[in-house]
Amino acid sequence: MNQQAPAPFSCTYTAEVPDILAFLGGSLILTTYQAGKVILLSPSGENLIQLARNFRKPMGMAVEGSRLALATQYEVVLLESVPGLAAGYPNKPGYYDTLFVPRATYCTGEIDLHDMAFGTGGLWAVNTLFSCLCQIDERYSFRPRWRPPFVSACVPEDRCHLNGMAMADGEPVYVTALARTDTPKGWRAHRLDGGVIVHVPTGEVVLEGLAMPHSPRLVEGRLFFVTSADGALCVADPASGTYEVVTRVPGFARGLASYGEYLFVGHSRIRKKHMFGDLPVAQRDPCAGITVVHRPSGRVAGLIRYHASCEEIYDVHVLPGVLRPGILGLERGLHQRALHTPEGCYWARSVDEGAVASRT
Repeated sequence: MNQQAPAPFSCTYTAEVPDILAFLGGSLILTTYQAGKVILLSPSGENLIQLARNFRKPMGMAVEGSRLALATQYEVVLLESVPGLAAGYPNKPGYYDTLFVPRATYCTGEIDLHDMAFGTGGLWAVNTLFSCLCQIDERYSFRPRWRPPFVSACVPEDRCHLNGMAMADGEPVYVTALARTDTPKGWRAHRLDGGVIVHVPTGEVVLEGLAMPHSPRLVEGRLFFVTSADGALCVADPASGTYEVVTRVPGFARGLASYGEYLFVGHSRIRKKHMFGDLPVAQRDPCAGITVVHRPSGRVAGLIRYHASCEEIYDVHVLPGVLRPGILGLERGLHQRALHTPEGCYWARSVDEGAVASRT
């Protein structure tokens, strides 16, 4: 008897996940560049409601207040959360709490942006191709702001696979890289034990010998990060150059968000035939999903597991105060009808509908 294939983007989750999100009063947003989707997950009683929208190779995100920035293959897309547009949303009027609608697009070119964050002077991003931290604006593809001392030039060679960034008070404080190398893709020979965490203000390497570190985050003064190769969530002591493993997740760990007492850890399914198929985590039946960790105790509090379509996750964030968010992509053109002014919100109509726009 043939087993029916799972539906696209089907996922299962432990009973605790909707309860935790409802308790926190927020939703999750994650990116899967392999599937080309931004996915919203929100609680609804005992269930999770999922909404996926197409974006070209979405990677890092930045969330601040009503603003969302999204790094894609060739562009950075800025979106704004507009509750007023949700009320008159043509497809489902009044269904969403708010809609994230595109407001601006920066044409960066294919520079392999990873982590991003809003901070002093605008939008910060980890520019992996050029091995630097940069800022995004309307004049250049990017403005280089900092690079590791062991990288001798800001050139498009992915010399150390700089990937993660931890912010505090609007400034980058720590970054992760896969190796302390200064040659084109030199990091590939050191994937299992060459990873470093660098203190940005001093340029000092504070941790080394790590197995593919990603996603550093400062949470109440403590530095959390993941080591992707062995699926570990860790907490660092930069002063002593040591770290402890908090727990392990069932996949290639990447993407880390904190809200309340909980950490949300993204992880990917790495097949043995994948370029990272020789990593320790690939031997342990990995899956794509989100593991929820209770930060004070370190215990695993919940798990979301994807069974189809989504195999790799890059970033995850919490959207506070929003229990049913929607998002408009750039492909279908509906975002072109969403009009938002300081005075109000409108949905444009075609001439044959008998009106130019309707107010919501």
